Amino acid sequence: MATPQRRTGKSRLTFDDVRGAALALPQVEEYVCYGTPAFRVRKKLMARLREDGETLVVKVDDLARQAWFAIDPEIYFLTDHYRGYPVMLVRFAGISAAALHKIVDEAWQQVAPKRLRENHPASSAS
Repeated sequence: MATPQRRTGKSRLTFDDVRGAALALPQVEEYVCYGTPAFRVRKKLMARLREDGETLVVKVDDLARQAWFAIDPEIYFLTDHYRGYPVMLVRFAGISAAALHKIVDEAWQQVAPKRLRENHPASSAS
């Protein structure tokens, strides 16, 4: 896993930025999950907008989650509701575009089938 980075720019990212990053990956489709926009690969949830409209719920493994938490617990966090699930919450306020793309790619790596991951040119080792 590449080292996550803090945000350096002033512009605020939105769910449209997530949409662009997610739909650029192979076989990602947008759908509605719990009443909010979400993305999946072959019917496996990758990420979704939380009901507050300010936070992304994203699939992540435990090791990656701990690395993100260490970077900035104000941006990368978890609530009691999500404990025990392989996800983390990401606030749009404060995250860099590069970090957002990395998180979306990591989520894709978590849910995409092995053969698809192997054929994805920007694939990072998981």
